[in-house]
Amino acid sequence: MKERKRFIETGFTLLELIVVMVLLGLLAGVVGPRLWNRVGQSKTQVVKLQIEQLGNALSLFRFDVGRYPTTSQGLHILMEDQGIQNWDGPYLEKNTVPKDAWGRDYQYRAPGEYGDYDLWSYGADGMEGGEDEDADVNSWE
Repeated sequence: MKERKRFIETGFTLLELIVVMVLLGLLAGVVGPRLWNRVGQSKTQVVKLQIEQLGNALSLFRFDVGRYPTTSQGLHILMEDQGIQNWDGPYLEKNTVPKDAWGRDYQYRAPGEYGDYDLWSYGADGMEGGEDEDADVNSWE
């Protein structure tokens, strides 16, 4: 009985627990949004790197075949031999064309409006335009 009484006397009071909970809530309110913003920035960086990787694969395709894939052929031609003369792929290391960081297909157009080809992702919102994480990521900027 004596040990139990000593344990209760050395425990935290309800006021101390409430103060700790309020401090943790304030800390989460300040740090949480900053961390969430970093997640969005890192997804955008992944998309930029994937667009660069796809651009390198498209350049290899062009070197072998003499042209970029057409819009109708799309990016899947980098992985699938469709009987094109001098095709020497697959041109990507993995067995599929990657999806962007938000799980959607990359947009591809050749000939492009901004270069020999245009390659882009619509960002987190999946729509043209946007700011921050919702901004489009493309091969021509």
